[in-house]
This record gives sequence, C-alpha cells and structure tokens, in this order.
Amino acid sequence: MAEAATTILAQFQTADGDKTGPPLSLPSSVTAEQLSVLINKFLENEETRPYAFYIDGLEVVRSVQRDIIEGAQRSTEESLTIVYQPQAFFKVRAVSRCSATLTGHTEAVLTVSFSPDGKHLASGSGDTTVRIWDLATETPRVTCRGHRNWVLSLAWSPDARRLASGGMDNDVRLWDPITGKEEGAPLSGHRKWITALAWEPLHLNPTEPRLASSSKDGTVRVWDTVRRRCLFTLAGHTAAVTCVKWGGDGRIYTSSQDRSIRIWNSDGTLHASLPGHAHWVNTLALSTDFALRTGAYDHTGSVPKDSTDAQKRATDRYNSAKGKGSERLASGSDDFTMHLWDPQNSNKPTARMVGHQKVVNHVSFSPDGRLIASASFDNSVKLWDGITGKFLASLRGHVAAVYQVCWSSDSRMLLSASKDSTLKIWDLRTRKLKLELPGHADEVFAVDWSPAGDCVASGGKDRTLKLWKH
Repeated sequence: MAEAATTILAQFQTADGDKTGPPLSLPSSVTAEQLSVLINKFLENEETRPYAFYIDGLEVVRSVQRDIIEGAQRSTEESLTIVYQPQAFFKVRAVSRCSATLTGHTEAVLTVSFSPDGKHLASGSGDTTVRIWDLATETPRVTCRGHRNWVLSLAWSPDARRLASGGMDNDVRLWDPITGKEEGAPLSGHRKWITALAWEPLHLNPTEPRLASSSKDGTVRVWDTVRRRCLFTLAGHTAAVTCVKWGGDGRIYTSSQDRSIRIWNSDGTLHASLPGHAHWVNTLALSTDFALRTGAYDHTGSVPKDSTDAQKRATDRYNSAKGKGSERLASGSDDFTMHLWDPQNSNKPTARMVGHQKVVNHVSFSPDGRLIASASFDNSVKLWDGITGKFLASLRGHVAAVYQVCWSSDSRMLLSASKDSTLKIWDLRTRKLKLELPGHADEVFAVDWSPAGDCVASGGKDRTLKLWKH
C-alpha cells in the first residue's frame, strides 16, 4: 500500500538533548534507513554508523508515517523531535543450540561467570568447588577446592588474572584461573556467609585492585588482595547486605535487608544513604556495569600491551559508557518495586518503577545503559527506559519465577533464566520472544553471556553446566 506522502518538520536531537543540524522538512514516508544516511552526513562520520531513531519514546522501525503518524496518531502539522541513539557496530548472533553439557559438579550450580576477556568460564556450586572450564575444547580445565560449604558468588578481577569466590563458609578465596591453585590463605573475617563480591574498577587501580565482599552479617569488608588483609569494614547496615557494587567514580554501593541503600567513599567513610524501599532491597545495577566488568577488553578481542595501556582503554570505555551524565543506579526490592537513582546529584529516586506483582529478584542495565531489565517471581521480565525509568514492555512466556537476566554485548537481545527449566532469548527491537532454549532438567539458577557474544553458559539444579552457541 503506497503511503500518503506529506511533509513533516523534524529536528534531530541526541539522547542528552543537544540539537544536531537545522530543522528539516522531510517526507513523512522517510524510513529509518534514510534517517540513518542523513544523520551520518550531519555528523560527518568517516564510516557509516548504525543508529536507532525515537519520536516521543517510540522507535521508528518502518517509517515515520506508519509508526508515528498512523501508529501514535501524531499530527503532521507539529514539529517532530527525532532522538537518535548510536547502536553497536557489531551484531551478536542469537545462540540457538546447546553445544555442550558439562557434568562434574555433584550439587546444584549456583553461579556462572565468564572472564572479562571471554577466555575462561567459572562456575560455583553447592558441592563446595569452583570449576574453571576450557571454552575452546568445552571440557573441564581445573577444579578449585578449598571452600567448606556452598559457593555462592564469583567475581573475576577486571584484568582477568584472578578469580574471587565467596561461600557459605564465611570466607572469600582468590584463585589463579590457569593453575586452579588458591592464592594464599582465605580472606577471613565475616561472621556469616558472603552474599556478593565486587572488584575495584581497572581504570582506578590497574595494578593492585581491591576487592569488596558483602555478607549476611550486615557488613562489607574491603580487602587488599596483594597483602591479603582487610583494609576497612563498612558497618552501618542493620541487617544482611544483599549486594555490593564498586562504581567507576570510586564509590561503593551497598543494598541491604534493612530496606536502605548506602553509598560509601573508597576510604570507607559513609557518603550518603538512599531510603525509599518498603522491604528488603535484593539487587543493584549500575548503568556502567558492563564497561566496568570487561575493563580493557572489547568485542574485537585485542589484548592491552601493559597495565598503562589497559588503564587507558578501560578509562576510555568507562567514559564512553557513562556519557555526559553521571552513573545511574537501579535497585530492585521485595516490595515489588524498583527505584532508579542519580546518586551523585540526589538522595531521592529519579523514578519509582512499579508493575511487578511479586518480588523483584534481579535488575540489569543493558551494556549501552539505555534500558533496564528486571526479573521477578511473577514469571515476567519487564523492560524500562534506563534514563527516565519509564515502563516500556512486559516480556511474558516463562511459566515460573524468573531468577536472572543478562544482556548480549550489543544490547540487542536479552536472556532470561527461570525456575521453569528454560532459558528464553528476547528480541529488543520487536520486544517479543526470539528463541526458547529448553534442555535443563530442573530450575536454572545462573546464566551469563560471554562479553564477545559468542557463547552463553547456564547452570542450575540439575547439576550440569550447559554451553549454548549459534
């Protein structure tokens, strides 16, 4: 059907609100591809870069006429502001098959994590071991033995040279991923089990990064991982600390079952307290999480020459992820809500995100920081705008609680793991189910997508680790 061609007055604008070029008179039948050619010309890009275009928060997928004027009933008489957002140059392909089922753990797999360079995969289990797997041959490489109880959390150092694990035995242990040997004695001091681990970002401390561990005992301890001692303890929460994040500006963010979120300076002093939730705060996410996690490594796979080069690359990647604004923080709670915070500028939430009918178990920012995904025990995954906190879509398909979500590194796909024993891949453009990955025999507790995007690992109650590829 031919579209009735009328002209519209349009102004290009960045996501930060800066205008680009003069107002233009365009045909209403203009497509996203044609807008892309225009904006690349305006910005004088040497190589053509992909962009997504939004008018009033609605993406232009087919043409302005179909999506905005007919779809959203906008008048052609009004001037339209077209917000453009750069997309990743590379495209991650959806994983579609189980390439390996790795057995070896004798109890449930509770956590899985790819190293920042994407070369190693680690899994922690209820059988008290940490296993490191060879991704090239899809076989076990080393088993790290030392914990005396369940391994609850894993965290790779941003330079990919060390792996930290925290367990039900109240200890934090450091491992060499090549040999599987434990580095020195365990970091002891917590009186109850470890709930989360966070390394100091690479761009702040490239040679001797510190490690923060949060515990059920209500404290967070910051460790000198070279001299193997506790530098200071962050005590102030009156109940279990559920999550810890180390931000790119050096501040440490903690959430607790005392219903509060606290921000600490990197010397251990309290910076601010963020009240607002009415029940336990379960999970935190930073808009720069992906850049902080991967440090100096990007999708090209190039390796930094030395620690100075690594620090420069990590700084560039962090600043690019942060953009002009400040780091944003999202929190999910047992009160069924989420809050979006701009912690550098306010102690009040930017937005209160409501819609889930049960506990919010996990939240995660997309690698480009523009979207937030939340997993809940109400069987749904919800999508929110990462800047305003506005609700965008509900992704329904799971028939039991959703435990975890993770993003592809190009921010175009989302993966969710559920109690219903399946993984599901969602397409962010259509906001619909793209692929279902059945195969696990029981609940899927943990999932991770490799930073390069070529592999997904999942683990759960059936004691196996599955690798999924395209």
